[in-house]
Amino acid sequence: MPDVDEIKEAKKFYSDIPQKTEGFFLKGSNSLDWGIKNRLARIFNPKSGRTVMLAIDHGYFQGPTTGLERIDINILPLVPYADTVMLTRGILRSIVPPTTTKSIVLRVSGGTSILKELSNEDIAVNIEESIRLNVCAMAVQVFIGGEHERESIKNMTRMVDMGMRYGIPTLAVTAVGKDMNRGARYFRLAVRICAELGANYIKTYYIEKDFETVTASCPVPIVMAGGKKIPELDALTMAYNAVQQGASGVDMGRNIFQSESPVAMIQAVRAVVHDNETPEKAFDLYNTIKNQSAGL
Repeated sequence: MPDVDEIKEAKKFYSDIPQKTEGFFLKGSNSLDWGIKNRLARIFNPKSGRTVMLAIDHGYFQGPTTGLERIDINILPLVPYADTVMLTRGILRSIVPPTTTKSIVLRVSGGTSILKELSNEDIAVNIEESIRLNVCAMAVQVFIGGEHERESIKNMTRMVDMGMRYGIPTLAVTAVGKDMNRGARYFRLAVRICAELGANYIKTYYIEKDFETVTASCPVPIVMAGGKKIPELDALTMAYNAVQQGASGVDMGRNIFQSESPVAMIQAVRAVVHDNETPEKAFDLYNTIKNQSAGL
C-alpha cells in the first residue's frame, strides 16, 4: 500500500501550455482508431510518410517464381532493408524468424492459380489468423472490370469490416489482367472504388501519363506496385516518378529479388523513396554496393 502521508502534492500542471492533439501523418487516416494507426505507422515511415514494401507473395497463385525458389536464401537477407514484407501465412510460419521486428502485410485472398481465371478469388485466411500472426495489414486482390469483379469487391469489404473490428488495416491490391493495358481513367476508377468502400491504403500500378491524377483523386495512401522485371535504372526511375507524383511508397518484388544484386537494389530503392534521391544517383549507389559485394 502507498504511504499516503508521503505523497507530494502535484504542482506541475503546465496550465499555460495547451495539450497538443497531433494529426496523423498519413493521408486520410486521421479518424482511424489508435490500433490501426499504430500498425500503419509500422508500415509507413513516420518521418518520410512513405514505405518500401517487399512483395514476396507471388507463390500463392504462380508457385516458385524466379527469385523466390528459396525464401530462406534469397529473401531473408533483404528483409532488414524493407519497411514491411508482404507474404503468405505459409511462408511466414515456415521460414520467417519470429524474432523479426519488421511489420508484416499478410495476403488473405486467394483461390485460383495462373491456370484458371485469376479473378475468381475468395477470402482464404480468417481474421483470427491475422490476429494470431500479429500482422500489420491484410492484403486483398480487387479485380475491377474482371469477370468476378463483384465477388472480389465483396471480399475486400468483408476484410475491411473485420479489420476495423480488430484494429488491422486492409490493403486493396488492384489487379489489371495479363495485358497490363490500362490507363489513368481505369486506375482512377479502381482506386477510388476501393477507397470509397473502406480500404485503408491501396496498391496499384504506375502509369507514365496522368499518374498524379490517380493519387490526387484517391483519399487514402497509394503504394506503387513494382510489376514485371525491368532494368534497374528504369525501375528506380519509375519509383522516383511515382513518389514525386503522390505515391506514398512502393511495393516491389521482382524488380528487387530478380535484380542482379537484390541487396544493392533494395537499398537504392530506399534512397529514392525515403531520401528523394534521383534515379541516377540511386543507380550509382546500386552499382557501388553491388561492386563492394562482389569484392571489386
